[in-house]
Formats: sequence, C-alpha cells, structure tokens
Amino acid sequence: MAGKIPSEFIDDLLARSDIVEVVGSRIQLRKAGKDYQARCPFHDEKTPSFTVSPDKQFYHCFGCGAHGTAIGFLMEHDHLAFPEAVEELALRAGMQVPTRSEQFVKTPTQAPLYALVEKAAALYRRQLREHPQANRAVEYLKQRGVSGEIAGDFGLGYAPPGWSFLLERLGRGPGEQARLLECGLIAEQDGRRYDRFRDRIVFPIRDRRGRVIGFGGRLLGEGKPKYLNSPETPIFHKGRELYGLFEALRSNRKLASLVIVEGYMDVIALAQFGLTSAVATLGTATTADHLKQLLKTAPEIVFCFDGDRAGRDAAWKALQIALPLASGHQLIRFLFLPEGEDPDTLVRRLGRDGFTALMASAQSLSDFLFDRLAEHGDMASSDGRKRVASQAQELASEMPAGIYRDLALERIAMLKGVSPGASARPRSRRPGRSARQSLPAPLSLVAKAIALLLDNPRLGPIVSQQDATWRRSTSPGADVLRPLVDMLLERPEITKAALLERWRDHPHFGYLQQISVHPYLSDIAEGDLEAELIGAIDRLSAETRKLEWRQAFNQRSVMEWSVEERARVQRQGDSAREPGDETP
Repeated sequence: MAGKIPSEFIDDLLARSDIVEVVGSRIQLRKAGKDYQARCPFHDEKTPSFTVSPDKQFYHCFGCGAHGTAIGFLMEHDHLAFPEAVEELALRAGMQVPTRSEQFVKTPTQAPLYALVEKAAALYRRQLREHPQANRAVEYLKQRGVSGEIAGDFGLGYAPPGWSFLLERLGRGPGEQARLLECGLIAEQDGRRYDRFRDRIVFPIRDRRGRVIGFGGRLLGEGKPKYLNSPETPIFHKGRELYGLFEALRSNRKLASLVIVEGYMDVIALAQFGLTSAVATLGTATTADHLKQLLKTAPEIVFCFDGDRAGRDAAWKALQIALPLASGHQLIRFLFLPEGEDPDTLVRRLGRDGFTALMASAQSLSDFLFDRLAEHGDMASSDGRKRVASQAQELASEMPAGIYRDLALERIAMLKGVSPGASARPRSRRPGRSARQSLPAPLSLVAKAIALLLDNPRLGPIVSQQDATWRRSTSPGADVLRPLVDMLLERPEITKAALLERWRDHPHFGYLQQISVHPYLSDIAEGDLEAELIGAIDRLSAETRKLEWRQAFNQRSVMEWSVEERARVQRQGDSAREPGDETP
C-alpha cells in the first residue's frame, strides 16, 4: 500500500513531524550535542548507543544497527504496518492521509465503524457504574478479585438485560442500524433486530493501537453461551487479534515475554497481580497470524495450558503451528498447569512470585516435542525409538534453520544411535553466530556516492557540476544513483528521512537504509564530505570512459591497433599489477 500514498504527502508529513517528539513520546531521550541519545528500545544495553538526529530526522543504533525514519520507528517500535504508521503520524500532525484513486479502487473508510464501537464501549462502561442492575456485575467482579483500577485499565462494562438497550441509543435510523449490524453489535433473526450482548459483563477487545474493535461478554444469569464474542466484522478478525495485547504493550516499555492464556479473566487476574504480559486468543486456537505477531513483540512466548489431556492436545496443535516459525531467535515454551487449576485460580493461590517461578519451569519447544512423541511411542525397543526418530525428523523438516532445528536433529541422531556430529544435519549458521557482527563490506564507488547523498541530501546539486560521464555507467547501483541525483536536483531541501521514504517500495530499500549509516560515512570529517563525493563521481566517470574505450577497442582486430594504443594497453597492464590500482 506504500505506493498508494503519494510520495509528496509523505514528504510533507515528515516535514511537519519531528522525529525527536515521536521517539521521545515512547522512550526517554537526553540531549547529546546536536543529537539525542537513549538506551536502544530494540535490544538490551547499559550504555546508550541509540541516537536520534533532528537535522536528518533519522534514528540509528550503533549497537544493534536499527535505523530509520519516524515512520520506520513507529513500524518497528509499535509493530505497525506502513499504512498504519503513516496514519498514526498523520493523526499527530493533524493531517488527512490521501490516496491515489486513479491507481486503485478506493475502499470505504472504516472510521464510522471504529467510532460506533467506541461509543458502544463508552455506554457499556457507564452502565457498569450507573445501571440499577449493575450491582450483580460489580459483585461478580469483586468475587473474582478484580479491582476498580484493573476494571478501568481494561475498560470493562456492563450490557443490561433486555433486547434493545444499544439499539435504542445508537440505532435510531436505518443507516445507524446497518452499521450496528456490520460491526456485530446487534443481530437479526426473522427480520427482527436485537442487541447481541445482554445481561453480560463486557470486555472491550482492542487492537494493538488501542482502538476498540469488538467485545467479549460473560453471561451473568442462566443460559448459554457463557462467553460470547463479537462475530467477524470488517474491523475485527479473531484469527489475528489477541485480547490484552494492547494493555500489555501499554504497561511494559519492553516486553521480556508474553504468556498466552485461554480467557479474558485469566488475562485480567494475572494483571491484578502485576503480571501484565498475558494475552488470550478470542475463542479460537492460536493461529500462525497470532504467533507471527507475538514473535515480533517479545523475545519469549509461553503457551499456558491445562495439564489434562485436552490441554495437552491443544498444546500439540499450538506446537505444530509454531514449528515453521521456530527459528530460535525467540524462545517458545509450554507451561502445563496442575489439574483443576487455571491461571486465575493459580495466581491467587501462588501469588505473583509463585506464578512467575512456575512460568520459569515451562518446557522448551524441543522438550515438549520429544516428550509428546515418547508418550505415544515405544521407547523401550530399538525399533520404537527409530519410529519416534522418524516422526521427529518429519516434524523437524518444517522448522527453519536455527537453534531449534539443530537441537532437534541432535536428539534425532541420538535416538537413531548415530553420533550427533555424523548426523545429516543441513549446514546452517551455528547458534550465536548472528550475535557476532562481521565487518561491513567495503563500498563500491557507486555505493559510496549513494551513501554520501542519502546521508547528506544537500550535496545533490554538486554532482550536476561534475563531468556527467558517470551517468552512462553500467556498474551495479547506477540505476539507483541516476534517479537519486535527479530527485535531489528537484528537491535540494529534502531531509534524509523524506529522501529514504521515497525509496521504500524499491526492492533494495533495506540495503539503501543500511549504507546510509555505513561506518565509511563516520570516517569522513564534515568539511571533507563534498570532496569525497566529487572524488567518487570523478573516479566513476573515469572508470566509465575506460570501460567504454576498452569495449570499443576490443571490437577491433589486434592488427588494427596503433602504436599509441599498444603502448596504452601495455601501461594499463603494468598498472593493473600494482597494489591499490582499481583498474579492472
């Protein structure tokens, strides 16, 4: 969708936004010379290596290498997609995001549905305080140990008995009723419309940006179902959303782990005891979309299940969903509770420290996988162990290269009676290798010019004053350098952030961001930047002329060479053998 938002709007948006304010609203910055510093929010560190430049409107961490614009920061820190990050930044700037209608069919905005669901949430909250029959809901919450503060944090409400409480207040006209139906707040049967949630404690479900997108309701009286969720709607998709994720992100500057539990009350009970990193699926099993989202959010995921057979079966299904995503960059573990217990009851009995200790004892993904196979196999015989090894091999084949697959293959080799070193393990990067940063590769002349211009857009007009032979270069990256220079000639005042965002849809956007913070740049004094760029452009032009001459020259017979041409070839042959000469 990035291409559907005009680049001119992105330029204007970044011009009106201050990356220091954006980043500073999420982490604490301190002034350090002309820039700002902080401990990096993307990796653990004791000494600040995260820098925000107000001049370049760009952030960079010298520790882990994270870098980008205000849009990129929102995408990385708040885990937003590009359009969501643009919208978030536009809201801060008081701007309306436009689209290029001629390039795509504009879909209707969902803003009215978000607004309607938010109104319903406010009404439900008010009823919990004011409705004559709300005492039953309040008493239930007290019995479950829910404080007024926690109820407020999660926005709990009350849907009164009766069939038309919401319908009468928010659905007086046909258009309003149509929207109530669309977002699942009312239902229709035999032409009769009525409130979906009645005589229930209401749990607002928020997306990770904090917008209410649906509800869960716990019945207070007799009847079924005890728990009811909003249906699928244009703004609510059960397979992607998680109850409590917004609250967990809001309560923790940096999440060390996330625990996946079964229900609303489990999330709320754990929060009541200060364990604010629990989320729940919404009446569905954990999906790949759920897990992808969680693995981007925290370095450790703990699945929490009942210890009975049904709980272990559910855990096995979760493991099978997790296998293709288990690279080893994040820990995935499984916690099985004592029979008859759930997180709600257990945290009341054990307290915060006891429950935290229990979480620390959770099984690793590998341990659970092999324990489960062993339970259903014959580990007493050689043939039985080989069958278990074969089943494990099939499951391990679904894992990406990484520590989990390495561990699994080592255990499979042991089951087969083969030395782990002799196992047919595919070659993959050993655990811990990724933590050792290799030296950055030296930049080519084209890459140097691109890096200098990306980091210092003001230098763009200087290139137009040099010999333009470089424009005929066929070196890798020249197809980027040419439009980059043209763009800077049109917009000499553009910032580094806005310039990089112009390339977001380019297939090598990641590389362009990377070389814009290459160590090569930090070795150049401010006063030498112009000379360095001119030198790179002039050398590139010289290389282009030399290559063109060679191509034309090589098309002729040797017998046609003049004495001067023969001497020139000889000189170039000699210089090519001299150390440091860059002539091919």
